[in-house]
Amino acid sequence: MKTQVFLITPPFTQLNTPYPATAYIKGFLNTKNISATQADLGIEVILKLFSKEGLENLFQVQSLKFKVSDHNITDNSNRIIALQDEYIKTIDSVIAFLQGKNPTLALQICQEDYLPEASRFAQLEELDWAFGTMGTQDKAKHLATLYLEDISDFIVECVDANFGFSRYAERLGRSANSFDELYSVLQQQPTYIDNVLFSLLKERIETIQPELFLISVPFPGNLYAAFRSAQWVRKNHPNIKIAMGGGFPNTELRSLSDARVFEFFDYITLDDGELPVELLCNLVFNSPPLEGSGEVKRTFLLENGKVVYKNNSLKPDYKQSEVGTPDYSDLFLDRYISVIEIVNPMHRMWSDGRWNKLTMAHGCYWGKCTFCDISLDYIKIYEPIAANLLCDRMEEMIAQTGQNGFHYVDEAAPPALMRALAVEILRRKLSVTWWTNLRFEKSFTADLCLLLKASGCIAVSGGLEVASDRLLKLIDKGVTVEQVAKVTRNFTEAGIMVHAYLMYGYPTQTIQETVDSLEMVRQLFELGILQSGFWHQFAMTAHSPVGMNPEQFGVVPTSPPLEGLGVVFANNDINFKDSTGIDHDKFSFGLKKSLYNFMHGICFDYELQEWFDFKIPKTKIQPDFIANALEEEDNFNIKPTAKIVWLGGKPIVGHFTKSKKGNSWEMMSMTFHDKKESFTIQTAKNEGEWLVQILNRISVSKTKNLSFQEIKSDFETQFEDFELFWYSKPIHTLRDFGLLVL
Repeated sequence: MKTQVFLITPPFTQLNTPYPATAYIKGFLNTKNISATQADLGIEVILKLFSKEGLENLFQVQSLKFKVSDHNITDNSNRIIALQDEYIKTIDSVIAFLQGKNPTLALQICQEDYLPEASRFAQLEELDWAFGTMGTQDKAKHLATLYLEDISDFIVECVDANFGFSRYAERLGRSANSFDELYSVLQQQPTYIDNVLFSLLKERIETIQPELFLISVPFPGNLYAAFRSAQWVRKNHPNIKIAMGGGFPNTELRSLSDARVFEFFDYITLDDGELPVELLCNLVFNSPPLEGSGEVKRTFLLENGKVVYKNNSLKPDYKQSEVGTPDYSDLFLDRYISVIEIVNPMHRMWSDGRWNKLTMAHGCYWGKCTFCDISLDYIKIYEPIAANLLCDRMEEMIAQTGQNGFHYVDEAAPPALMRALAVEILRRKLSVTWWTNLRFEKSFTADLCLLLKASGCIAVSGGLEVASDRLLKLIDKGVTVEQVAKVTRNFTEAGIMVHAYLMYGYPTQTIQETVDSLEMVRQLFELGILQSGFWHQFAMTAHSPVGMNPEQFGVVPTSPPLEGLGVVFANNDINFKDSTGIDHDKFSFGLKKSLYNFMHGICFDYELQEWFDFKIPKTKIQPDFIANALEEEDNFNIKPTAKIVWLGGKPIVGHFTKSKKGNSWEMMSMTFHDKKESFTIQTAKNEGEWLVQILNRISVSKTKNLSFQEIKSDFETQFEDFELFWYSKPIHTLRDFGLLVL
């Protein structure tokens, strides 16, 4: 069967795992019997560059541009040039090691006389203490990562200033209202890395010979390579139709009017890609056209020399249950590279290991945060996927990829659906590892966190944003700092790692609030209930409540209005002035440096002033604020509708008689074997027999969960005083070993 569609992710996204957009579209096209092939050209270009032949070529390219003695080259690059034979000798072995194919090399890497070392290794002296807690494989991965980063620094300085492992020429794609600069660069001679990309593209296009070339552009750092790819195909294979979709056009290109873009692309689609791609296939493949094949969905194209936006199909978008399972075939899953950039077990999740990516729901169930693009369909249209269908997809993907690790990339995973998914995973006895993004809301009780952990959840990430209750209310986050602390405690105590997204520079945020927010973060790390975090500066986007109603948030846009620009390329990030007049940029280095140290478990005793080279006010937060918040008792009343679930197995039952002062009772002992230990409880015989059968009925392996009220009613058909029994020592013991109230 001839391949009709070729899908690519252009350089660069992640080293360790493919970005999932093309796999989603390919999975959908499978349901329509449309033949498609996909490629992650990002990892393929990286593997070409970081190989023996690739480095030989790099050093040759550099030698043509500079002389070794040239004063424009830093000492660091001169060192790398001098050691080029060592880099060329070791590169293939190191890449194989990072792909998991050469594990014994770890021993040699850890000797620290195997890898050539340049400036990135200077930080090792500061982090020697951390290696005491790292295994040999992890230490070697970290050292190998530094080695790759040294080579990357050399490429940036001596070969291509736009290079980056997870982005390429990102500056050109960062909300440029005008296409002028990017267009000008595209008229210049291709760079060395462009030519590496072209060589891969040439081989694929000539082999596949598609009719439709789809380029998914998730981020600004993919945009330049997307245009270069389209440019090459347009020049060498003008009969192939070319389309762009993905996260970047969905957010940035909604006001597109620059006709020059269509010198490279025939179509640009917005939002969910399934139906727009299906209609483009109808348009491109059928000659003569089928009835209705002129229909398109949310698509920009060129008509009579002008950019037009067409949405003339009456077909509704496909439901999440109809789009099929992501298909990762064609991708080189065994060739991705796991790296450890930071010696932090949570932070490494984004760069270490290969993850199958799924979503539990389309959109965001909360959909209120004022900094977020809540006016766009990818956020505002909320559609959850049933837990049994999610598990079906997980099993399909495990069978296809051989990987049982899953990253649920939701905007915010719904707690109720996470609970249902965890129960379904346990019911099916699947052995999986998974993590996701969420809101730190009070639904995440200690028991729910234990259930999630039992199902294979190892980590969560969520937005604490600005750790200030005033600003959290202004953001409409729906949480307080105290609530976040309790939830992160619940996750941590269950053995689930926690990463927090942190924000500074939100409209009206004062210097005092920035300092107090840092103090809150310091306390969360010091208490061990937060393991990782990342500070980012607030950016005002055109599709967020702040961007659409700036006057309500005390900001004044300074970007020129679109109607004054003539033709428009991108429109998302909006420059603005804050009514406070504070230069929030100056806090960036201190916030990030302090967080870097907190993530390594050090410097909690530093005064906050020590992180900044300018005067800041003292924090107004009490040093035990978070600790006191955690000591507050929650309401332990159990709702009648709460589901009761037993994670343990069947007990080994024994009977005995208990005597006291001439009286005797028939008793029952129940011995349970947990994965870690065994324990025994004792009850009266009749109550014990009831308990054994009820534990069987509420086992997580059962399809129906009983509510607290149903269990109470069942108990009271035979006995009295359920509350006395429920709060007895045997039940308390079971609660410690997997009897959960959800």
